[in-house]
Amino acid sequence: MEFAELILTPKLDNVILHAGGDTAPVAGTLCITGHHLILSTRKEDTQELWLLHQNIDFLERKPYVVNNQLQGGTIVLKCKDLRVIALEISAAQDFLNVAQTIEQLITLDSVNLLYAFFYRPMFSILEDGYEMFRPEVEFSKLLASEEWRLTTVNRDFSVCSSYPAVLVVPRSVTDEQILASATFRDGGRFPVISYRHENGAVMLRSAQPSPTSSGKRCRADEAILNSVLGKSRKGFIVDTWGVKGKSTTETDQHYSQWKKATRSVGTFAHISQLLESFSRLVEACNDINCSPDKWLSRLDNSNWLGHVLSALNTACVVAQCLDQDGSPVLVHGGKGLDTTLIVTSLVQIILNPDCRTVRGLEALIEREWIQAGFPFHTRHRQSCYTPAHIRAKTSGSSFVLFLDCVHQLHTQFACSFEFSTNFLVMLFEHSFSSQFGTFLADSEHERTQLGVTTKTTSLWSYINRPEVLRTILSPVYEPNSTVIWPSVAPISLVVWKGLYLRWVVNQDQSLRLRNQIQALVDEEKELRSKVVRLRKQLMDLYRNYQDLEKCGHGTGNCE
Repeated sequence: MEFAELILTPKLDNVILHAGGDTAPVAGTLCITGHHLILSTRKEDTQELWLLHQNIDFLERKPYVVNNQLQGGTIVLKCKDLRVIALEISAAQDFLNVAQTIEQLITLDSVNLLYAFFYRPMFSILEDGYEMFRPEVEFSKLLASEEWRLTTVNRDFSVCSSYPAVLVVPRSVTDEQILASATFRDGGRFPVISYRHENGAVMLRSAQPSPTSSGKRCRADEAILNSVLGKSRKGFIVDTWGVKGKSTTETDQHYSQWKKATRSVGTFAHISQLLESFSRLVEACNDINCSPDKWLSRLDNSNWLGHVLSALNTACVVAQCLDQDGSPVLVHGGKGLDTTLIVTSLVQIILNPDCRTVRGLEALIEREWIQAGFPFHTRHRQSCYTPAHIRAKTSGSSFVLFLDCVHQLHTQFACSFEFSTNFLVMLFEHSFSSQFGTFLADSEHERTQLGVTTKTTSLWSYINRPEVLRTILSPVYEPNSTVIWPSVAPISLVVWKGLYLRWVVNQDQSLRLRNQIQALVDEEKELRSKVVRLRKQLMDLYRNYQDLEKCGHGTGNCE
């Protein structure tokens, strides 16, 4: 298929862009390519629009009719990065052509037609992001011991289509036991290691037992779990789904050494309901004429912060089992994707200081989301602006919820994170639409079939360049090697205005404050360096003085 076949009007003059907020309307030339909408005035110091079609969530037509005659209209584009922009077109046929063209381009569902496969970086790649966080690298310390090994039992993705080809498993567990456990778990997602705490306690993640396995026994699955008990007499199984009639769990009789607990991340019965909650939050944030009372009511009715609270609370429970009890934990829920990955990721940020660095968070997202088979393409195909009645039930906002939870931790422990929240906003944007291939497709299996690692560029290769890193580093970072225990009191949660309100409320003041903080930190570093130099000069002068003193009280032979 050629993109040109879908583009009815590739170029149109005198289109007026309304970008919202305090921005004045801009008239320019609209160009439509296979992947971008471009509006340019060809004037310096004026706003230009470069918008990926993949970023457009929903298109709304507002025709202008006079005496039953179409006189053009406005095309409202609601974007996945939460922007709402409008294109005003004066001619009727141009209005219809542009609207139809955009609708056709944003509904293309083939991953290999996305811009990441056509993008060629203009920068030198210092590190290949696709090779940075492989399992054998990330778990090298574990693999150096006698307790763990790499298995390629899933090398053809036949055991579990959403798991990677290489996995780390207990050395005492055989590949035959893994195969048996996969048939017991929903989607074949058998228990795999997620994190090993410094005290030796292990966190595993998996899907819950499949509905067809409910009440049945799987000795191989029991063996995998019991292999990580170690010296601990008990382990914990934490169910993050826990919806009545939707959740299955292990039988007490066959998992006698494991205590079960249900800690649901939210009260939704289907993942699409989490996206509906996110949609109501964004709708409330975009209503700038809302009264304070109504705003608080709409915020409460969205229940988004309630989901944030539940996720943090569940993560703290798991973290306490690992850190304070020294007990292993199996985290699961549903198919072991959405709520499971939110919790296992947050646990590691709470317990592991490495995950609070730029590289550490990249590694965490790679391990717990990308390699773990989170279906980014399916979940992010549609977002909060697509009307609920036409939104696919497989769409969701789990990754957004995770990023918001990290933002809450960042707010409470700002000095413990190497990165600023700008990094989280960047991850949010690229997870929905990007010129990079990191978040493409639904699994390693699909990415292998598409040739993502050879045909696209990794987002991590871009971010880890010094000039980019400088823009996302926090000026107040002080390495903190301890566990950070967040407050999970409702009063401790805040609305992430840097994301949800950035197109509504002017962010210039926040930027100025950040620049002022950076300037103060730079000045402090310079003063510290100056103090060190002055102290060295003082010590040199003092030593010279002592030498002179010795000469003055000596034999008089000093020159």
